Amino acid sequence: MLFGKTCTPLAALGRILSNRPYGKNSMFNLSSVQVALAQQHLDGWLLYDFRGLNVLARRVVGLSPDQMLSRRWFYFVPVRGEPRKLVHRIEPHALDALPGARKSYMRWQELEAGVGELLKGAKRVAMEYVPRNANPYVSRVDAGTVELVRSFGIEVVPSGDLVQVFEACWSDEQWAMHLEAAKHTRSAFDSAFAFIADRVRKTGSVRETEVQQHILDHFAKNKLVTDHPPICAVGPHSGDPHYAPGPDSDAPIRDGDFVLIDLWAKLDKPNSVYSDLTWTGFVGKEVPAKYRDIFNIVAAARDAGIQNVRDAFSKKQPLQGWQVDDATRAVIEKAGYGDAFCHRTGHSIGQETHGNGANMDNLETHEERRVLPRTCFSVEPGIYLPEFGVRSEVNVFVDALEKVHVTGGAPQTHVLPLLRDF
Repeated sequence: MLFGKTCTPLAALGRILSNRPYGKNSMFNLSSVQVALAQQHLDGWLLYDFRGLNVLARRVVGLSPDQMLSRRWFYFVPVRGEPRKLVHRIEPHALDALPGARKSYMRWQELEAGVGELLKGAKRVAMEYVPRNANPYVSRVDAGTVELVRSFGIEVVPSGDLVQVFEACWSDEQWAMHLEAAKHTRSAFDSAFAFIADRVRKTGSVRETEVQQHILDHFAKNKLVTDHPPICAVGPHSGDPHYAPGPDSDAPIRDGDFVLIDLWAKLDKPNSVYSDLTWTGFVGKEVPAKYRDIFNIVAAARDAGIQNVRDAFSKKQPLQGWQVDDATRAVIEKAGYGDAFCHRTGHSIGQETHGNGANMDNLETHEERRVLPRTCFSVEPGIYLPEFGVRSEVNVFVDALEKVHVTGGAPQTHVLPLLRDF
């Protein structure tokens, strides 16, 4: 066997790619793509973009974010043989860094005929498309382009797992950077909760935005960056999963309040990846039962999701994102709070907080992409009530040997009583 008895084909391919050099156009490796195509019984992969609409295709072929192309381009990678390019005459060098023969078009008729030439001999081709737009994270190609491709007798299938292999699998360097970021994101909670306790003791209150700024200062001190400021949500605000403190909503935090903090950051280095965690605390010496009870349900759901991942990999069983969501959600539904868990269980994590790998989701989408080695994702169930909400978030990474890691320290086991612990 090509990759050994205990390794799934895509997992093994992820291992091959894991230590690739990073930089412009370095992600694309023709032989690796063709191995993946053969293992998925595909005749080829048609990568297409127009003005940045398909960020996945741009990343796979290695176009830099600041390389602006104003015309449609196509790049077809067959399972065997040389790739083929189709570019506009005013942008003839758009894909010069990639292997393969180039053909240019000017008129729309030439474009359509050119796509047919690219696909000659193929029957089953992957694109960034999902039937019924069931997974918009993958479905980046417009319906008209899919219709054009189908007009040549081509079966178009989703490229989701292909994209994961070439976009979501981390290198050893990225895994190390994640662990370093996770140390500082975890310590940010200790710093923020201590800040809340100190301010409440001294002045009676502290505002959400002040805690938010304190966390951002902690990030800067430890050379972390983030795409958006963290969430500090008190009382009813914590019952809004996407609450963000601001001038119109900034609330004071006082003795007797429940507080949720959700924060995410990465090292200020090229190709670094995020750590994304959520903890909760109570401004007091003893946590009331209503908070403890809801937290215990959420924590049990979180742990069920983690165990689902561990069980699948220990048994060498394929695992799809929807299965992790089901395992997690079942705990909350059994407790009678199913309607209060209003978002997916988790999201892919990469160079963006929400990465381009498989999500843990059977609520918003039916996520059929595989959980692959060298990918990372969050497990973050929540119960959101009018008076407060609880979410507990950890990050899970499956390494090259299919060992499952929970990062950011041990998961939270209880709501922190801030005026006792700090």
